[in-house]
Amino acid sequence: MKKHDEGIQIVDGNSNVLLFHIKPSSIDGEYERCNYIHPLYGIDGEILTEDFPADHPHHRGVFWAWPQIWIGNERIGDPWLLKDFKQEVTEIEFMKDPDKTVWIKSEALWSSDNWKKEGRVKPYIQENVSIHVHESKMKYRKIDFEISLLALEENLRIGGVDNEKEYGGFSVRLKLPEDVKFSGKNGSVEPTDNPLESPGFINISGAMGKGDSNGGVVILDGKDNPGYPQKWILREKSSMQNAVYPGTDPVPLSTTEPLVLKYSLIVYSGKMNSKKISKLFE
Repeated sequence: MKKHDEGIQIVDGNSNVLLFHIKPSSIDGEYERCNYIHPLYGIDGEILTEDFPADHPHHRGVFWAWPQIWIGNERIGDPWLLKDFKQEVTEIEFMKDPDKTVWIKSEALWSSDNWKKEGRVKPYIQENVSIHVHESKMKYRKIDFEISLLALEENLRIGGVDNEKEYGGFSVRLKLPEDVKFSGKNGSVEPTDNPLESPGFINISGAMGKGDSNGGVVILDGKDNPGYPQKWILREKSSMQNAVYPGTDPVPLSTTEPLVLKYSLIVYSGKMNSKKISKLFE
């Protein structure tokens, strides 16, 4: 771990792995965000993600967000578009295991000026995130995510965008090459405007390595996730890649038992076939 002005940077030997943002950043006070990863680095040090892209300035590296937040019948904010939404990282912990893997664990509180009690803004969700970074092996690196959401108010619900696109949840804004390809367990996957089915993982590949060499990022949907296998929003340019949950219809969050979502990323150079990905997934 190296301290950084924006948060915590993870390195593996002489190679940068990722930067986890703790300090809020914005564009002239708009699109303020924290509690996300950017840059995510490739095996050879290339930057794989984008932050504040001109086409969608609310997109931010590796992030998780939902367009709908409801308390009772009141819609109080849009964490996806970063409107009427504030997030504060209240705790951060770094640990290293004997097996040469490392952990970042954070706690963040969600709030909105639209939700006040006794004249004060009151947090409505406690988010706990665990990011488990494995040592790179044979031209790949695996990073596991566990996202836990606990309601601090009764009758709270979260949901994806309320139209046929359904997007919301775990997302990655990648720098996409002209030759980008998508594949799953059963072979090639063609992006569509609306969510599509794919069993468990999406491999995004192309000239993403050093000097436009082959490389890619695999996004894996944890088998214990609600709705597994989750749907996917995939885009060939100017957008994010999203494991869709829960979709258009909001789901309730408990004040006693958190909603837990698990995902993994595999960052690799060269090529990686579905057999190898499935083995790593197991």
